[in-house]
Amino acid sequence: MAECSSLQFVSPYAFEAMQKVDVVRLAALSDPELRLLLPCLVRMALCAPADQSQSWAQDKKLILRLLSGVEAVNSIVALLSVDFHALEQDANKEQQLRLKLGGGSGESILVSQLQHGLTLEFEHSDSPRRLRLVLSELLAIMNKVSESNGEFFLKSSELFESPVYLEEAADVLCILQAELPSLLPIVDVAEALLHVKNGAWFLCLLVANVPDSFNEVCRGLIKNGERQDEESIGGRRRTEALRHLCKMNPSQALRVRGMVVEECHLPGLGVALTLDHTKNESSEDGVSDLVCFVSGLLLGTNAKVRTWFGTFIRNGQQRKRENISSVLWQMRRQLLLELMGILPTVRSTHIVEEADADPHVSVYSGLKEEHVVKASALLRLYCALMGIAGLKPTDEEAEQLLQLMTSRPPATPAGVRFVSLSFCMLLAFSTLVSTPEQEQLMVMWLSWMIKEEAYFESISGVSASFGEMLLLVAMYFHSNQLSAIIDLVCSTLGMKIVIKPSSLSRMKTIFTQEIFTEQVVTAHAVRVPVTGNLSANITGFLPIHCIYQLLRSRSFTKHKVSIKDWIYRQLCETTTPLHPQLLPLIDVYINSVLTPASKSNPEATNQPVTEQEILNVFQGLAGGENARVNQHYSITAQLLVLYYVLSYEEALLANTKTLAAMQRKPKSYSSALMDQIPIKYLIRQAQGLQQELGGLHSALLRLLATNYPHLCIVDDWICEEQITGTDALLRRMLLTNMAKNHSPKQLQDAFSMLSGNHTQLMQILEHLTLLSAGELIPYAEVLTSNMNQLLNAGVPRRVLQTVNKLWMVLNTVMPRRLWVMTVNALQPSVKIIRQQKYTQNDLMIDPLIVLRCDQRVHRCPPLMDITLHMLNGYLLASKAYLNSHLKETAEQDIRPPQNNTMGLEAPEVTREELKNALLAAQDSAAVQILLEICLPTDEEKGHSSNSHSLLKNIQSAAGPGPQIQELEEEEDSLLCNLREVQCLICCLLHQMYIADPNIVKLVHFQGYPCELLALTVAGIPSMHICLDFIPELIAQPELEKQIFAIQLLSYLCIQYALPKSLSVARLAINVMGTLLTVLTQSKRFAFFMPTLPCLVSFCQAFPPLYEDIMSLLIQIGQVCASDVATQTRDFDPIITRLQQLKEKPNEVSRLGKDPSYKSGAKDITSLDPDVQLCQCVENTIIEIINMSVSGV
Repeated sequence: MAECSSLQFVSPYAFEAMQKVDVVRLAALSDPELRLLLPCLVRMALCAPADQSQSWAQDKKLILRLLSGVEAVNSIVALLSVDFHALEQDANKEQQLRLKLGGGSGESILVSQLQHGLTLEFEHSDSPRRLRLVLSELLAIMNKVSESNGEFFLKSSELFESPVYLEEAADVLCILQAELPSLLPIVDVAEALLHVKNGAWFLCLLVANVPDSFNEVCRGLIKNGERQDEESIGGRRRTEALRHLCKMNPSQALRVRGMVVEECHLPGLGVALTLDHTKNESSEDGVSDLVCFVSGLLLGTNAKVRTWFGTFIRNGQQRKRENISSVLWQMRRQLLLELMGILPTVRSTHIVEEADADPHVSVYSGLKEEHVVKASALLRLYCALMGIAGLKPTDEEAEQLLQLMTSRPPATPAGVRFVSLSFCMLLAFSTLVSTPEQEQLMVMWLSWMIKEEAYFESISGVSASFGEMLLLVAMYFHSNQLSAIIDLVCSTLGMKIVIKPSSLSRMKTIFTQEIFTEQVVTAHAVRVPVTGNLSANITGFLPIHCIYQLLRSRSFTKHKVSIKDWIYRQLCETTTPLHPQLLPLIDVYINSVLTPASKSNPEATNQPVTEQEILNVFQGLAGGENARVNQHYSITAQLLVLYYVLSYEEALLANTKTLAAMQRKPKSYSSALMDQIPIKYLIRQAQGLQQELGGLHSALLRLLATNYPHLCIVDDWICEEQITGTDALLRRMLLTNMAKNHSPKQLQDAFSMLSGNHTQLMQILEHLTLLSAGELIPYAEVLTSNMNQLLNAGVPRRVLQTVNKLWMVLNTVMPRRLWVMTVNALQPSVKIIRQQKYTQNDLMIDPLIVLRCDQRVHRCPPLMDITLHMLNGYLLASKAYLNSHLKETAEQDIRPPQNNTMGLEAPEVTREELKNALLAAQDSAAVQILLEICLPTDEEKGHSSNSHSLLKNIQSAAGPGPQIQELEEEEDSLLCNLREVQCLICCLLHQMYIADPNIVKLVHFQGYPCELLALTVAGIPSMHICLDFIPELIAQPELEKQIFAIQLLSYLCIQYALPKSLSVARLAINVMGTLLTVLTQSKRFAFFMPTLPCLVSFCQAFPPLYEDIMSLLIQIGQVCASDVATQTRDFDPIITRLQQLKEKPNEVSRLGKDPSYKSGAKDITSLDPDVQLCQCVENTIIEIINMSVSGV
């Protein structure tokens, strides 16, 4: 809108005076300025005001006085005297007429036939006709705008173009809009004015006379605007009009810019408003508004805005010749000026070798400290413009950018940031370096970076310096990880830009051949000091990132550089929260220790951390929590070293076969070292720091579950929750000074006096229960070494239970050492006298040593509980030990077997099977020993001879009525130590059976005393597993196994009356019938005498089997009778009685009481097996009938 350049616009001063109705300011305006505001001022003076205050009355008088000297006021007063209601009606009629005629020019109701052109008509017309002329022209333009569907047009109109009548036309326009707001909405009028010459000037006058409409007009024009305003004439005119509006009201310019971004329309306007605002800024050192605005658009989180502005930049570059008036050109010029404004002033264009120059005087002047932040912001902006918006820099821009990037900032945190950004920009946009002189300049600057890195880090106090980034990039170049470099550049710059790997080829050559050869990289990396107190709070690129990449590329082993000491020092210099790079560093270091860099050189590996170094980290932990004050290493360092040791051992086992093939056997850490590391204590500490340790806690749990399953027993975790929960906190609140003052020596003295005085020991033990697990560690040895004394008679149960409780607490922090001490303390007195001490290794090889304890332990439930806990742990430890042993000796599988015809796979399968067989034998032996412990001794049998046995038959028929004495005796038996031990053993067996169901099958195929069946079926919930293999057990050829299977089944049927049990019971009855026909007399007697009582249980559990069982019993009686019949004795009376029992079961009670029946039974009592078997059949039938009659 260059046509408006000669016109006078409303000044910001005048607009503000109108906004605030500041009469004093209005009076100070010149006549030309005042002339532009007359429509509003005249209406203000003539119309009745809403404000009736005295102050406004005074202001109104001043306005009238101000207007009295202006001649043009009379014409405006005349305009206001028109009948606007009639005018609006005529306008509405004309609108309807135009709508009917389809927008044709036809007859006009507002304006009759024109004799001359619009300009002459306007000159000769009176006020009403002038209003009609302008209204008719304006409505025509507005209608055309609404019909254009967004296509821009420029309407030629004499009325708005004649310079003579512009002011009068403006007056008419303002009066019309003010008086007819519904007919002429101000936003629509503003839109129409864009399509006529001098539209911007008219628009500014219109808004100046209605100042409250400023934001509404601006938003409407932006909303209707183009997405890319520089592409069309309409867009440029709209931008220019809005720019004039904002110049008139500069305080709202940034708000209008916000509307532009919000609508994603008119990007050129946003930049133009920013340029206007930047020119008015006084600050030169700070980051300019232009840099902030454009950076915010391209680097913000709104992808829509980013794409919109990027398109503006790309489209602006596609035009063949950028005009100086182009907003994009103006923006680039302004940015270049800002960039040049902060460049060092003295800069030699001739490159001087630094070696030739005075070391204290640099030919390159440094960047001023106050300009560093602004320089960093400019670099990021240019990165965004080139990388996101696709800006192609001119030669001048590229030259100045390179000058800025290679300048040398002061040693401050901002300077470190600037150097990092400059370096990444060089990598991202290598095209900025085009000439050999520029390349030499870049190489010298990189050399300066390497030399000054340590100085910058020491002075600035920033741990993450640019030196680590240089090393990291060099390593990536050496390993050809170009994608990693691209990720590094993007993360440093803070934006995702597209970088082609091919563009890095020249930089790769410079780095790998001129600046950082691989040998230089590795040698330099080892000398880099470790990061003190490394944690996740230290961000950026650190030495640990460089070492990690060098380890991955195996650079240290290639160039025979030892990195072990650096890694050990860095692990020791760590704290919480855990840095995320530490665990990957340990993993890759372990891999470099175990796996050679190449097959041709199997010795090219790093050295592992020594055992002494590992022990130094854990020194003092065995003393409990009180010793932590003197510890030099943090809990983070200890957990990381623990993770290293466990991961190393696991990786060594996993790679044993591969290493054996390469004839390498790396050193494994000794079991003595592992025994000295308080693993469980450290895991407990890690559990409370899970949030700060990241994934370290879960990684340690995974390693424990794999290699130390005995430290991951579920019962232990549950016990730990109880020990560390709220109850423990309340107990600690009760902690007295007396409890803290008890020393291990006092505890030993109390144990020495146990035989004569229980009170003192009990008091000390109760006080110790208030201590935490860590504080109890010093008392562990005294507590375990005196456990043998607790087996003596007369020790109170409360003492035993308290010792058990303390042992369980200690088990949460030092399980392995505690178990060894306890096993040795509970050995029989003979072994203790011989000083026979078992080690951890002995107990893992043979877990059954735990059960070779003093026999008195088997009847001491609190100590038996401890013994079973240790047994379970050592059985798990033995499995892990044998698995690791199998992997350690995997090289035996690789050696060619001697005279082997079984194939290559045979040795491996055989060794695995042998291991499984050994474990199965070990587990089953433990189960058999535990079951044997459940049997009452001869003394216990004699003590309970007159009471109900603990192993009473659960299917025995109920007596006529329980006697009070019998109930008391049974209650006594249930409260005995044997009963409690049986319960503890059953709980452990249940866990073992669930963990490995094969043990159940193995134990029952081996068999055990049938007296225990009632206990095992009732006390072990998982015994129902036996129903799966009882058919297989019955099918065994040995008679003893068949008998055991049927007896077991009889108990299971009562305990688990299921459809599956019914089918197995029916099978057992069929098998018994089959065996009846094939067994000899002696075997028949041996088989049926113990199995016939089982039929009663079958009937009790499953009444539908009654018929089959009765038929079987009669058949057994008949077979026996036939054998007896061959002898001289007459056996018919017995057979007759059996038939009667089957046919008339109701007479059984009468027969049972008949004296003749009893005498007859006595008569046939004989030592003959068949006779005894018949009597057993008879008794079985009577029991079944009694059970059915009594309704059991």
